Parts: sequence; structure tokens; C-alpha cells
Amino acid sequence: MASKKAGGTAKNLTDSNAKYLGVKLYAGQKAKIGDVIVRQRGTAFMPGTNVALGKDHTIFAMKEGVVAFKDARKVNFNGKKTTRSTVNVIAA
Repeated sequence: MASKKAGGTAKNLTDSNAKYLGVKLYAGQKAKIGDVIVRQRGTAFMPGTNVALGKDHTIFAMKEGVVAFKDARKVNFNGKKTTRSTVNVIAA
């Protein structure tokens, strides 16, 4: 015999902190050394010239210049066509 009335379960009470991912500097904008260009999970954007990839896949500028994006079209090992943008900094 139950001594208390059944209570509902508590759902949707917790929320995760915002991660603030995405592109921080767009094409044509000036980047200084160390400026974050893209924050991402995984490598949706690949590093190109004058940029580096951090251990959390953040792409940041290694030289001062202007940000440029380039679409790289390639064929996957499954035969699927994929596009993965490359991020470059064109030195001033």
C-alpha cells in the first residue's frame, strides 16, 4: 500500500551553458595575430594559410591580414560529394 500519493518525475529542469560557437570573423574582415576566426566542434572549417587549429578545433590567425574563405569540393570515400570550407588569412 502506498503511503503517499505518486509524484511526477522532474524533467526539463537542467540546461547546459551556451558554448558560443560559430564564425567570429567573416570574409573581408581584418584579423590580428591570435584572433579567433571560427569556434567549432569538429572540423567543419579546415585551416588554410596563416591560420592554425587549436586543440578544441578553434581556428585562429597566425599572421595579421584579411580573412578569406574558400570552398573545397571533394569526393568522399563513399562516393559522396562534400564541401568543407578552408579558412585563410591573406597577409597585409
